[in-house]
Amino acid sequence: SYGKSDTSSGEVQITKDIELVIKGKDVIVVEDIVDTGYTLEYFQGVLKLHEPRSVKICCLIDKAERRKAKINIDYCGFKIPKGFLVGYGLDFAEKWRHLPGIYEIVG
Repeated sequence: SYGKSDTSSGEVQITKDIELVIKGKDVIVVEDIVDTGYTLEYFQGVLKLHEPRSVKICCLIDKAERRKAKINIDYCGFKIPKGFLVGYGLDFAEKWRHLPGIYEIVG
């Protein structure tokens, strides 16, 4: 939901539906980073339509201070404050995703 910007658009785009049958199954959603939570909140709604038995959320990085949606993170690697992170797959306006570690943009 960030695209080429450094702020969330607040707009979620689903480009492909779930192909697996998850009805009656236990599902774990793995996220790199959870920020406002809008994308995850929307995705949980999509998952519910497929009637899983349970849904758990796992993320590497939780930016709970920025949370705007009511979601529960079940498993979390790291909790950080409001900083903007790049590297190791995380990008800033589609740049710096390739960096070998995770860094905070300052200033």
